[in-house]
Amino acid sequence: MSHTVDIPQELKDSIRKFRFTRRQNNAALVVKINKQKLIMEQVETFDNISLEDLAEELPEASPRYVVLSYNLVHSDGRTSSPLVLINWAPACETSLLTLHASALLDFQSTVDIAKVLEVRDGAEGLTKSVLEAKLLS
Repeated sequence: MSHTVDIPQELKDSIRKFRFTRRQNNAALVVKINKQKLIMEQVETFDNISLEDLAEELPEASPRYVVLSYNLVHSDGRTSSPLVLINWAPACETSLLTLHASALLDFQSTVDIAKVLEVRDGAEGLTKSVLEAKLLS
């Protein structure tokens, strides 16, 4: 299979460690594409971060992939920490968005997360109600 962007083993190891860490609150692992090298790079990891704070941390004009462990409280009081892949794709240069979109399925396969939330309108698109509707669908 041809890949437009490489995912280094170091990033795969970091994702694996993130996936299998038990948490009681929200956590996020943020990944970007290095356009010059055509590889994915881990930007930052956040622990105990609200959705509002996460949206503020993400760039307004640059796409990112965010692996989010979300503390979900169900209607019967149970809690779970499902993983969701956020495709943060705000308006920016077309070539960068095209590269980002072309690598999405490969990254989704690597992180092995079925739920993908597309966020194209910045912080307004990353809210508790939007995320929980996606997770509970």
